[in-house]
Amino acid sequence: MKKMLLVLLAGVAAFSLAACKGATAETTQTPDGMPIGPVTLNVTTTFAGEDTNAQHYQEAIAEWQAETGNIINDASGTVVETFKARIISDFEMGSEPDILFYFNGVDSNPFVEGGKVVSIDEIRSVYPDYASNMQDSMMGASMVDGKNYSVPMNGYWEGLFVNKQVCEAAGVEIPGPNTTWDEFMEICQKVKDAGYIPIAASFAEVPHYWFEFCIYNYLESSSHKILPKAIDDEQGMAWLNGITDMKMLYESGYLPENTLSATDGETFQLFVDSKAAFLIDGTWKVGGIEESTDNVDNFTVTYVPAKDNRKSTDIIGGLSSGWYITKKAWKDPEKQKACVDFITYMTTDDMVTKFASISTTALKNGTQVDRSDLSSLAMAGLKMVEGATGMSSAVQDQVTQGQRVPIFNAMPDIVTGKVEVVDAVAQFIDLISTGQEEE
Repeated sequence: MKKMLLVLLAGVAAFSLAACKGATAETTQTPDGMPIGPVTLNVTTTFAGEDTNAQHYQEAIAEWQAETGNIINDASGTVVETFKARIISDFEMGSEPDILFYFNGVDSNPFVEGGKVVSIDEIRSVYPDYASNMQDSMMGASMVDGKNYSVPMNGYWEGLFVNKQVCEAAGVEIPGPNTTWDEFMEICQKVKDAGYIPIAASFAEVPHYWFEFCIYNYLESSSHKILPKAIDDEQGMAWLNGITDMKMLYESGYLPENTLSATDGETFQLFVDSKAAFLIDGTWKVGGIEESTDNVDNFTVTYVPAKDNRKSTDIIGGLSSGWYITKKAWKDPEKQKACVDFITYMTTDDMVTKFASISTTALKNGTQVDRSDLSSLAMAGLKMVEGATGMSSAVQDQVTQGQRVPIFNAMPDIVTGKVEVVDAVAQFIDLISTGQEEE
């Protein structure tokens, strides 16, 4: 009996040591004092693919798992239209994740309207210090009720990435803050004549970057994010002219031959492989390029050349995403505490600084970026933002996935003339005015 007791005590001791190693004191009790064990969280983010922070995210969740003993089932994906459709479908089917890092604009409206995500106020009623290091006014309040639901991490900007080798081979200057749209078109023609692809873009999968800047050309920072109400109002005309300019890019042969069928990854590779000169993308692409090349100094980022109302130094940017806790996870006592722990871990000042680097944040104390650690490409991005004369958030964030269909999904038909631009914009306006969705 004595021997058996010793074995049992040894087992209890071993179990206790394992528990201490696998989970901190912070994660072993619910707010009501109920003990909890290792928890598995289903997490979906946009930190994937060539995203700048994809590696940072994987390192962070590995560290959190090691510290807490909890497990992350990661279903992150690259931000393409199919990814957004998958998120919507998951919520509709009741298979939403426990934690979601996602857009805080209109894309999240269905989750807020359906009571599928938890407000910051509700979380703070149980965990008063939740996201206390953030400025509430910058957290990205929901368009549905004006409440904060997500904790932002890193902001974004969008700019024109440049392959220097291609520009040098084509004998063209790299666009700068004073380069006009017409001058940029002349540059594209010279790049094309030299045997290179001027612009790496998939109009089949991610037409929205060029869409934003092309319509922004006919508006201003204060009016860009306003949706058109009629085909002949200021925004409606800007959308008509901007999309017509996108059609011109296609007709001029400035895009890859397979732009209407290629994936975003395939056209990005053309840029990295020095087959294409220019690429419009966001902050997240800095790390993607750094990871994809041994010569990051061959790349830089600058302002997207402008015309009409917009200055080239007027950029697209803002804080458009954040961490959500779903109602489904919040109602589970074990998952609730783990969700709060995980997001708190992911949004400390140090972690946000690591992820945000050269982009904007909502931190009360701001980021502490060591510029000596930045690549020449990252420094170019920082310089671009510091020299910006205006900034507007992406107007696409104001509409739902279904309402984008007549323009984004139909872009191949629009640029090939199968669908008239005016008809596509009119159909879009009809959808947003009636609140309907296109299947």
